[in-house]
Amino acid sequence: MTKKSITNDRSAVPDPVSFWEAFFYWLKLGFISFGGPAGQISMMHQELVERRRWISEHRFLHALNYTMVLPGPEAQQLATYIGWLMHGTKGGIVAGTLFVLPSLFILIALTWVYLAFGDVRAVAGILYGIKPAVTAIVVFAAYRIGTRALKNGVLWAMAAAAFVAIFALNVPFPYIVLGAGVIGFLGGRIAPDKFKAGGHHGDGRKTYGPALIDDHTPVSDHARFKWARVIVYALVGLALWVGVLGLLFSQLGWQGTLTQMGWFFTKAALVTFGGAYAVLPYVYQGGVDHYQWLTATQMIDGLALGETTPGPLIMIVAFVGFVGGWTKELFGTDSLALAGMAGATVATFFTFLPSFLFILLGAPAVEATRHDVKFTAPLTGITAAVVGVVLNLAVFFAYHVLWPQGFEASFEWLSALIGIGAFIALWRFKAGVIPVIGACGLVGLAYIFFKSFVGA
Repeated sequence: MTKKSITNDRSAVPDPVSFWEAFFYWLKLGFISFGGPAGQISMMHQELVERRRWISEHRFLHALNYTMVLPGPEAQQLATYIGWLMHGTKGGIVAGTLFVLPSLFILIALTWVYLAFGDVRAVAGILYGIKPAVTAIVVFAAYRIGTRALKNGVLWAMAAAAFVAIFALNVPFPYIVLGAGVIGFLGGRIAPDKFKAGGHHGDGRKTYGPALIDDHTPVSDHARFKWARVIVYALVGLALWVGVLGLLFSQLGWQGTLTQMGWFFTKAALVTFGGAYAVLPYVYQGGVDHYQWLTATQMIDGLALGETTPGPLIMIVAFVGFVGGWTKELFGTDSLALAGMAGATVATFFTFLPSFLFILLGAPAVEATRHDVKFTAPLTGITAAVVGVVLNLAVFFAYHVLWPQGFEASFEWLSALIGIGAFIALWRFKAGVIPVIGACGLVGLAYIFFKSFVGA
């Protein structure tokens, strides 16, 4: 690593960054990217814009605004975009892959421990404390999205309608997204003031000194928009999707578990507007209700594990895939771990393939315009609906945490107190997600051992 690549001389342009220097940064980021999308984006901004000055504030926000419009995990897409901007297609693929890969391996290991030893008293105690904390995190996510997105009565009404649609009418999540987008599209023409999008990520006027990729740095050849390149990348992406899905189909048939996972998580990847919290209800509807790959309780446990590992929260799909492969005993009772790894890998591949294509196909067009990317009226409508969907997810989690045996059973008062405490810590004291989860896990562990000691 060159000394000037992290120089304190704010008047000097940093030295060019080699591919391998960037490689090791993206690898490091994959292991330390805790805190959800907000934390991950903040971490990249601090390191790449403020400290290393590989990219300017304006160019960083320009890329971020584009990824915010896309379905999928915006932090992973932002890493892919910046990696692509610096080192072309190879750089984008490496950055996006390393952002996900450590999380995949960690989740595979944790899920195996969870399934193999989940009944162990210590593990059960930790999960007892983490579950209400996760519920509080989801409630807080709904609060944060709502305060940012619901700027008028029309958007509040759309959020309420989305909640009723998914909670009371059981409308599939993709239909809610589509309906909200259509309403936003029409509303943007009938009442544009009601569907104005706010600039939530600043205006890019701050400066930390000249950057390697600065505001006026000419577009590199690899970043220029070329229809031939777009067509080639689209065909390669389609070939990868068809090839892997076709292989699964030829070996397992269309109703095979891995084939259905490939098809299901492809659809999930295309409706993840609003981040991972928004797509969780769709994954729940498919994974729990339709395919029965896992139970409702396991879904909550999976989110708890996902919150404690680095990488995008949408990596819960790896947990769902692992549990599904294990539960369905794909390769027999003697190869449950192998079946789980196959399910996790398939789920991850089909979830993230579209994200890479969105960047590699769309980023050259974004760089060609270099104008502020506006949040469209349809996206504003979708974001409003997402608030209602996330609130429904919070209600779903709260029910299974506070009444784990159903309404006829006793109410879990300690879980309620842990959840309330976690929410206050997040909201009032601005505590981080990891410390909150850790503290709640310790409370649950202490409670289980105390209960066991008293019972003995």
